[in-house]
Amino acid sequence: MKKSESDSRFSLSFKVGAIALVCLIIGFQTALFVRQAAVSAVAAHRDRPDTVYVVDSALAAELLHGAGFIEMGGGDATSDYSDATSDYSGAPTVNGGPGAGRAPGRAGVITGAAHGNRMGVVIRRESQHTPMAQAMAPRRAESFRFNPNTVSVEDLVRLGFSRRQAESIDAYRQKGGRYRRPSDFAKSYVVADSVYERLRPFIDIPRLDINAADSAAFDDLPGIGPYFAARMVQMRSRLHGYSFPEQLMDIYNFDEERYNALSDLITVGPAPAYQLWTLPEDSLAMHPYIGRQSAHGVLIYRQNTPPERRSVLDLKSVLRPGMAEKLSRCRIE
Repeated sequence: MKKSESDSRFSLSFKVGAIALVCLIIGFQTALFVRQAAVSAVAAHRDRPDTVYVVDSALAAELLHGAGFIEMGGGDATSDYSDATSDYSGAPTVNGGPGAGRAPGRAGVITGAAHGNRMGVVIRRESQHTPMAQAMAPRRAESFRFNPNTVSVEDLVRLGFSRRQAESIDAYRQKGGRYRRPSDFAKSYVVADSVYERLRPFIDIPRLDINAADSAAFDDLPGIGPYFAARMVQMRSRLHGYSFPEQLMDIYNFDEERYNALSDLITVGPAPAYQLWTLPEDSLAMHPYIGRQSAHGVLIYRQNTPPERRSVLDLKSVLRPGMAEKLSRCRIE
């Protein structure tokens, strides 16, 4: 056999094998789909919305009390239902039948039906659904304010996520993951764009209060390592509390680029006012806007100016250039 003929036969066999493999894969996927559809149909068929019992009045009374139904419209569930209309005088009718009504507090419908000299009762109640049918049932997504860093798995399901998706979000948090901004939540692979657009107005991630945070919380901010975290705590102590967030840029090497990377993540909470007009000279010297060289000048200004005439901006001649303007933005007493 010539080599060309052998190669041609091998090529033909390979093509036939490849086609057979593709057909096998398609057939397997089709079988899985058909099986799932059949199982779903069986489950839906089995889970009818109502289970119906037709009983006489005595047994009906026993079933109603045993199932926890509440008497309707002043009727007596132990009666023989000889006059269903009067027993359920205030109740609505079902399928046009008299004396029919819905038992308050439980899912069920009671309808009167004549059986000779006695009145029978038809009871319709919601059936117990199988787990498969419950899983297939469409969920009604809710929308409410939530923090993606702390929201529970159950509430994530209420928000419209599947349980598997909710557990995936929780697993990310358990491993140390954190959503700093709403846009970070959108980057999660289980959060579809349409879901994020619906939930975006309800995402509530609290900003970090730089007057209450510790160094570990500062370290968690983007672009802030242990060095700047320690300096942020130190600056807060020297200022006697931050008065405005831009004071972070008064830290050495804390430039505007670094500040802009976290400005939308922080806020300035309450802090005690700085006692500019009462602190001693050595305490004034510790303030970054005053310093040791200017502290004595502030003390002299205080001694020679009545309290009602004192102004922070009057210290321009005493403080370094630009410091009086910064000090005037601080909480001062």
